[in-house]
Formats: sequence, C-alpha cells, structure tokens
Amino acid sequence: QYGLVFDAGSTHTALYIYRWPADKENGTGIVSQVEACSVSGPGISSYADNPAGAGASLKPCLDKAMKIVPAEQQRETPTYLGATAGMRLLREQNSTKAERVFAEVAKAIGEYPVDFRGARILTGSEEGSFGWITVNYLLETLIKCSFTGKWTHPPAEVVVGALDLGGASTQITFLPGTTIDDSSTRALLRLYGTNYSIYTHSYLCYGQKQVLKMLMASLHQVTTSSLQISHPCYPKGYQETVSTADLYDSPCVRAPSTPSPAQNLTVTGTGDPTACGTAIQKLFNFSCGANRTCGFNGVYQPPVRGQFFAFSGLYHNLHFLNLTGGQSLSLVNATIGQFCTSSWEKVQKEFPTMNRIHLRDTCAASTYALALLLQGYKFNHTTWLNIHFVRKVADVDVGWTLGYMLNLTNMIPSETPQRVIGLQRSNWIVATVLLAIMLILIFGLLTVICCQNNSGYESL
Repeated sequence: QYGLVFDAGSTHTALYIYRWPADKENGTGIVSQVEACSVSGPGISSYADNPAGAGASLKPCLDKAMKIVPAEQQRETPTYLGATAGMRLLREQNSTKAERVFAEVAKAIGEYPVDFRGARILTGSEEGSFGWITVNYLLETLIKCSFTGKWTHPPAEVVVGALDLGGASTQITFLPGTTIDDSSTRALLRLYGTNYSIYTHSYLCYGQKQVLKMLMASLHQVTTSSLQISHPCYPKGYQETVSTADLYDSPCVRAPSTPSPAQNLTVTGTGDPTACGTAIQKLFNFSCGANRTCGFNGVYQPPVRGQFFAFSGLYHNLHFLNLTGGQSLSLVNATIGQFCTSSWEKVQKEFPTMNRIHLRDTCAASTYALALLLQGYKFNHTTWLNIHFVRKVADVDVGWTLGYMLNLTNMIPSETPQRVIGLQRSNWIVATVLLAIMLILIFGLLTVICCQNNSGYESL
C-alpha cells in the first residue's frame, strides 16, 4: 500500500511518498520512503494574494506520484496535506486568505485519483509530537520484534527526543522522566500498549526565516542612521538594499512605535561573530520565574534528558560547515566563529556554487542554532554530545510527516500488536533437523544409484 503526505512548510512544500506491505499494517519498522518530491517555489502561505498558484504549484509532484503509485492502487492511497507555522501566521493575519489557499490546494489535489483526506493546519504540539513519533518509530525504540516473534518494549531510556527547526517555528519534544508541571506542554500518547507523557512545545516566530527578520528589524531600530544598517552576522563587504515594507511585513516582527513611510535601507555586513551572537541573544528572554525551570520567553521546560535527534534546519545549518559528525562544542564554536569573520569575497570564492542568500545567512543561521540549543533549550558542554544531527533515519527523511500518516492511518495501534505468526524456536530446531536428515537420505540414494550404474557399465 502507498500513502502521500504534503509537508506545507513556511518556506517550501515537499511531497513524501510512503509504502508498506498491505498485510502488515499493525507491524513496526515496515514503512519505507519511496520518494520525496520538492515543490518548486515558496511555501503555500506565500500565495495569500494568488491562492490558485498554491494549488498549481503542487501538480508536478502529484504527477510524479501518479507514475510511482500503481494505477490500480491510486484510488485507495490515503493523501494528506499538513501545513505548519507559515499558515498559522497567515491565519493570524488574515483567516479569509488562509481559507482561500486551502480551498485551492484541496481543489488541485481533488483532481487526482487518490483518497484525499483533507488539508489542515497542524498545531505546534502536533508538529512536535509527530516528529517525535517519526524518529522513535524509525529507530524502533517504541517496540521491537524479537527472534522468537514476540513484541518487546525497549526501556524508556532508549526513547529519544526530537529537535526541529522550520522557517517560522521550532519544536522541542522529549520524555522528561519527571512530572510535567505545565499541562499545556504535555502530550499524552498511547502507542503499542504503552502510555507516554511527553513534553513538547513549539515556539512560533522562532523558525529561522522569522528570526532573521526579527534580527534585521532589531538592528534597524538601534541604528544611529535610520537608512543604514550595520549587520554583524553578514560577511564583511556584503551590501544590499531592503525596504521597510518587506522588513515589517510579518506578525513576528514588531514595527517601530513611530512608523516611518516606506523607505529603502542599505545593509552592510561587518562580519563580527561576537556582536552577531549578542544581537541574536537579544531576541530571547532567558529569565525564568522563581522556582521554575524554563526554556525561554518564560515557557516552562523540564531539564533536557537522554539522547536527541536534531533535524530540518538544525541539521542543514551545521551540515554546511561539516559540523554534524559529533564534534565537540568547542570545535563547533571555533568553526562558526572562523566562518563569521570571513569576508564576502572569501566565502564566494570558497563556495562558488552556493546560493547567494544561503551563503549570506550561514553565519546568522548557525549562530542562531547554537543560541537556541544552548541558551534556549539549556543544553551544555556535556549534554551537547547527546544531540545527533540527522537528515534521515533508515533511509527515511526525518520530520513530522511520517508520524502524521502513521497516526491518521492507525498504523501505530494503541495496543500491542498480536504475536507475530511464525514458528516457535523449538519448531525451528525440529524443522532444521528434519531438513538435514532429508538431505542425507537424498545424498545416500544418489550415491547408491551411481554405484549401480557403474557396476552395470563394468559387466557390459
């Protein structure tokens, strides 16, 4: 069987095509990813003023999926579209425009012979929980099938946490091992007959794209000249022009109390890693109330515990600088600092094929990733080594889409699956012995026949 899930993120959309054996829906470790198709263009929330464009953008990937899913199975292929923080922000700004985008998206998918089960916006808690389910499902830390065919539950210590960074939000989800004091950050899941009380929180506006906008706006508001911005996270020698209209077009970015008319601003990179780190940390509020542990902005968070898998933007930011191989925190800091002091001319020579915007933002993005993990989520030099930066697990892209599909197709049962049908260990031994005896008898019979033939030839 096949399943299709669109991940409609704030900066781009991707279609994931999954496949599993039809007779094993309640098994585990059996869903594989056949294909991931990246939709060209921006995220669907960018089509607020051209909703038909959002639907049209999905069609090339749907065409590709129809070539992969056998024609006789297409009508029973469950198909979903889940939108995340980009559409959450659009709904806040203009719910009518958000509804029009969804209507066009549903209309486009409805033209294909699939079992379309709707398009909707995930809550931040769902996005975090489904990402956590995905990574633990793929690692088989929720349930495992033993040699004897019994389902066993691995100890809770092997269950891993999930760290996700998108364009408009970031999520942290893990099993804290203590009581979760704030019910708004608790998700209760029953998977394979086991109850999990997980901590999960999504910080809207702290996705990478929105943070970089907030950073630019804060630099604009402290500058001495209202038309010039010195940007410590941009490479020295880099220069560009931005308009105030583009800078303050997001609900995440607070406009100045006395807004000026639309102006063009000249942004100049200064390549100063210390000033860059300071400017980024000003975007957070790290203070916690008395007798309370928190992440940032006053949100309750128990201390991080166990191993964590970091994916999406967290992986891509550090992978570009070859820092996803378990390097020490001091080496990570030194490498980012060295990159941040490089001139625009130097980085362009070193990475001639790299996208200009990506290259410009690398220092800011990697510095932000560190600030988020260390000061935001409270990892330290020791627990840093518990973070594994990954793009895939078991050849499947890590994100919320697989967990979402598993949940909606009920492929992860709330009760432990029935015992796997197979032979007992003792039966295997008996079967092996019988097979060995049969092989010996057949060999003996062939030997006798050959001997009789040889004696016949001799008498002749």
